[in-house]
Amino acid sequence: MQKVRLKWVKNRGLDHIIARTTSIRASCLLLDHLARLPSSSPVPARSLARLQKPLGLTVPVLRFLRRHPTLFAETLHPRFPTLPSFSLTPASDLLLGRLARASTLDSHLRLARLLLLTRSKSLPLASVLPLRFDLGLPYNFAAAFPVAHPDLFAVSNNHISLSTTSSGLPEGIAISSLQHRHAEAIEGATYRALSRPPSSSIAPLAFPMRFPRGYGGMKKVKAWMDEFHRLPYISPYDDASGIDPNSDIYEKRNIGLLHELLALMVHKMVRRNAIRLLREELGLPHKFTRLFTRYPGVFYLSLKCKTTTVVLREGYERGKLVEQHPLAAVRDKVFYVMRTGVLFRGKGLSKLVLDEDGDEEVVMDGDEEFHGEGMDEDADVECFGMDIVDNEDNTDDEDNERDMYD
Repeated sequence: MQKVRLKWVKNRGLDHIIARTTSIRASCLLLDHLARLPSSSPVPARSLARLQKPLGLTVPVLRFLRRHPTLFAETLHPRFPTLPSFSLTPASDLLLGRLARASTLDSHLRLARLLLLTRSKSLPLASVLPLRFDLGLPYNFAAAFPVAHPDLFAVSNNHISLSTTSSGLPEGIAISSLQHRHAEAIEGATYRALSRPPSSSIAPLAFPMRFPRGYGGMKKVKAWMDEFHRLPYISPYDDASGIDPNSDIYEKRNIGLLHELLALMVHKMVRRNAIRLLREELGLPHKFTRLFTRYPGVFYLSLKCKTTTVVLREGYERGKLVEQHPLAAVRDKVFYVMRTGVLFRGKGLSKLVLDEDGDEEVVMDGDEEFHGEGMDEDADVECFGMDIVDNEDNTDDEDNERDMYD
């Protein structure tokens, strides 16, 4: 298959979503951490400073806490009055309960699918913990899942694994999201739709492509994608040990595996460092980052928030998740509460309305509801240039990747 390299194109809309999700991630993890502390006394901010890097914050933890007074109330410490300390607000307690309920809906199935993608059907807990927010796992999943689902999970030697054979797994768990989409398309498709070329999103087992502006009309890109779609699709849940790792089919298998991995995430995005911890178990090449840059119609690689994040392009439409999980909806409520504190500071709690029945709306200035800062990702795209290199040497590709992303 002809190799084509495309230069990176910045997408402001997706970068904005990544920045928003990073803030939500930090808030949710801080809420969970504060709620689990044994003492009911306010927590000194200096004891939370060490969490800045694990939280992914680009600002000091103290500044982040003070920026969101509707979630974190600054109070006097009983022993050290001059020490900045924080406790949870009533809104935080309410949101924590709803986050806990939403995380128990199907998080065990997402974890089971992740384990099914691996070679040994097992992962170290240290590799799963960085994905806890992305998969929507509860904090105590390592202890709770084997008890609640003893026929599905087992934990030993700091590894979590599937405790059943493939025949004992829930029905349909080993079917990829692309296969689900194909089945739905076939069920409602017409003869004319099914006769379209492989580059069409309705074609059987074709990856939905959303190219950055300027790529879609390139003849070489179209020819390359048509050739790519004609390759047989191998489910990421199938054994790929008999496929040549240097073949085009194996590369498409890797694209399908990464596609499924991102589809398992609540926000359809994940940090590259988290994937690196799974690389060997997933059977990915050492330089797996170039798979994202080589297929910009499927993935978007972002350098926002001082880290490298991969987003599944098809997961978002006009700045919103196409299929919003209930947990993502609750996390949106967390973001609304955060933004209320940013806009109104000390008066944020008086502007905030949270109903006890679970159908809460965050209201500001009367009946006006805040819906975030959604952006049309196609309306604001900055292009830094494009070039196409036919049959490019792998060494040059790796050197360019190291310069941009490492």
